Amino acid sequence: MKVLVTGGAGFIGSHLVDAYLARGDEVVIVDDLSSGKKENINKQAKFYKMDIQDTSLADIFQREKIELVNHHAAQLDVRKSVADPIFDARVNILGILNILENCRQFEVDKVIFSSSGGVIYGECENESAGESFPAGPLSPYGVSKLASEYYLYYYGKTFALNYTVLRYGNVYGPRQDPYGEAGVVAIFSEKMLENEELNIFGDGKQMRDYVYVGDIVKANMACMEKGNNEIFNIGTGQAISVNYLFKEMKEILNYEKDAVYKPARTGELFKSFLNITKAENLLHWKPQVNFSDGLKKTTAWFRKT
Repeated sequence: MKVLVTGGAGFIGSHLVDAYLARGDEVVIVDDLSSGKKENINKQAKFYKMDIQDTSLADIFQREKIELVNHHAAQLDVRKSVADPIFDARVNILGILNILENCRQFEVDKVIFSSSGGVIYGECENESAGESFPAGPLSPYGVSKLASEYYLYYYGKTFALNYTVLRYGNVYGPRQDPYGEAGVVAIFSEKMLENEELNIFGDGKQMRDYVYVGDIVKANMACMEKGNNEIFNIGTGQAISVNYLFKEMKEILNYEKDAVYKPARTGELFKSFLNITKAENLLHWKPQVNFSDGLKKTTAWFRKT
């Protein structure tokens, strides 16, 4: 199959490119390298340095005869979306519209879209969020992800374009950028390995659903043949606190300093975790890598870099 991975030089996208190539697919990458890295690009894939809003994207669709689009290119910084919501909308909403128009024009079979469980559902309190949990995005980034889902629904109903939406938990793993993507596991890894002071914002009791990137890849692979026109949560169903994360990583990396607690960030969610029953039942997918093993795999990669 001919697969286009947007954002294929990024953290998650590059792992997906590797998996498609290992499956025997032909892979095309579109990435403007604003946050993706050249060293993440698999040399077996065909790479185009391009913004997803570029009108020249049509030339790639026509030339490459794309059958499947896996859309991971995005403005993905929540704080940046708050500071500049127009830029966020331009990249995330106009970007996916450009992709969907090309999918319609060139009769692409399917689009797999990376959405976000945390930013769409808002506070979960004592109940894990299922796909029918009321949407309550608290940032322009969350709004743009939800709007993108509605555009996919529209193109699916109006033009019979197949799609699957995957609402991720907090993804972590090798290749995550502690600067560009603000993943706490990546940030902690780098700080601890450099024996630098490490900050925790708030009391550290805020909780997230941390899912290993390898399990994210498996969910995407499952969507190639299943889950048409459906939305799935992709996480672990478990809420883990920042304090517990710090304790686990401190032990793995033999970090001897205590965390420095800073004031909580305005607007940060306290608790977010996902109900993954639907993905288990319809995609026959569930996470395979437990949290401790995932941290060991991730920190081992950071040791080497």
